[in-house]
Amino acid sequence: MKVLGCAGIGIAALACTSAIAELPPGSATKVTFDLVRSPGLANFPTVAPKAHGTVTVRTIGAVEIMNVEVEGLPPNTDFDLFVIQVPNPPFGLAWYQGDIETDAYGKGSREFIGRFSIETFIVAPGIAPAPADPFTEPGSIPDATQNPQTNPVQTYHLGVWFNNPADVVKAGGPNIITPFNGEHDAGVQVLNTSKFPDTSGPLEQVK
Repeated sequence: MKVLGCAGIGIAALACTSAIAELPPGSATKVTFDLVRSPGLANFPTVAPKAHGTVTVRTIGAVEIMNVEVEGLPPNTDFDLFVIQVPNPPFGLAWYQGDIETDAYGKGSREFIGRFSIETFIVAPGIAPAPADPFTEPGSIPDATQNPQTNPVQTYHLGVWFNNPADVVKAGGPNIITPFNGEHDAGVQVLNTSKFPDTSGPLEQVK
């Protein structure tokens, strides 16, 4: 399924609006839940101490529209949103949803179209070769050359990571590289959905 981000202006915004308009008719439902500061930052009180966010998911026809709003983050900074299996380490299986950039006040928002519901899952019926990403930077976490086999795994949680470890260090946090961005050289997690149990994340509420 192609997943679209609806932030932007001009042609990009018009294209996204057209995509929404062409969705199959049907009744819309809405679920709202919070993002909280990651427990992994407990020992780093200067890193985004007031970080929080709100997520609203609306079901329209065969897809969901997910709006993510964050605040209390460092200003003018890039972050990466992932759909994940569990909110805290070891995170389990995850997939890269998109970017959120904060403004001068540490606020940011982004809208996505995709499948964010009780039907959100990852599956690998068999092992197959995987391409090495040609855009990874030196020092980033390397790609796997094949996938692990797994039955369907439901992914009902969300997490937000610093795109650049240097921004974490600037805020007084650890210089740790994680794979949670397009180049696989992100910083640590800053927000997640850990108010919900590991095996009952908030996307499960979207029927």
